[in-house]
Amino acid sequence: MSTRRGRLVRAAATVCVLAAATAASAQFGRGGFFGFAARVAKAEDFDGRFHYCRAVYRQARDGSGGSWRTDYPRADINMSIRLSELTRTSVSFDERRQPRHLLVNLGGDELFGCPVVILSAPGAASIDDREAQRLREYLLKGGFLWTDDSWGTYQWEHWVSELRKVLPASEFPIFDVPITHPVFHTQFAVADIPQIPNIGFYVRSGGRTSEQGADSAVPHMRAVADRTGRIMVLMTHNTDIGDSWEREGDDPSYFASFGPRGYALGINAFLYGLTH
Repeated sequence: MSTRRGRLVRAAATVCVLAAATAASAQFGRGGFFGFAARVAKAEDFDGRFHYCRAVYRQARDGSGGSWRTDYPRADINMSIRLSELTRTSVSFDERRQPRHLLVNLGGDELFGCPVVILSAPGAASIDDREAQRLREYLLKGGFLWTDDSWGTYQWEHWVSELRKVLPASEFPIFDVPITHPVFHTQFAVADIPQIPNIGFYVRSGGRTSEQGADSAVPHMRAVADRTGRIMVLMTHNTDIGDSWEREGDDPSYFASFGPRGYALGINAFLYGLTH
C-alpha cells in the first residue's frame, strides 16, 4: 500500500469520530443546512489560501435534479478539511478552525478568485448571456469548473444546452475522460468512476446505486478541454460524488461503501484543477 493511499485509509478509519464533530459544528454551530448564513463572497474574503468555491445559480424553469444548495454546506466543509489533511494544499481556516468556503456567482468578479469552482445539480441550472460570457472568460483564463450530481438523459441534456451558451460545440467538444488521464492519478490511483447515490436513495432502495434505473445505470466522467488539452470543465454524471463528502459521518455503511472512493476522486480532481 502506498504512503498516500495509506493516509486515505487511516483517515477513513477515524472518520466517524472526526465527521461527527464536523457535522455537529456545521449543523448547529453554523446554522444547519438551510439556516446557514449564506452570502456571495467579496474581495476581502480571499486570503491567498485555498477556498472551496461553490457556484450559485438561478433555477431553470425546465430544470431537474436539485439546486445549487445540493450537498451544501457539509460537502464544502468536509472536503476542505480532508484536502488539508491528505495533501499539502494550504486551505483557508478561520480562528475556530472552520474552513472558509465561499459562494460565487457565475457572472461575478469573485469567480476569478477561485482556481476551482463546484457546480452541484447542473440539471437544474440556468445561465444567462452575461454569465455565459463571464464564465467563458474565467475558463479560458485558466479556471476549472466541476459539475456533479446529475442523473439520467434529461438532466444531462439540459446541462449541455446551458454549457453550450458558454463553450460552443464547434470549438469545444465534450469527451469521455479516459482512465489513463492524469485526473485519475494526480495523487491517488483511481481505477474507475464510482457510482455514488445520495444517501436517502441508497437506504430506501436497499443499497442500489442508480438513482434513475436503466437511464442512469452507467456513471460517466466527461470533460471539455481548451486548445492545449487542459480540462476546463469536468462533469461527473450518473453519480453524486459530493454526497460521499457531505454524508461521511451519517452512516458507517454508506461511508465504507463510497467515502474513500469519493474522496480519492475528489482530491485528484481538485489537485488537477489547482495545478493545470
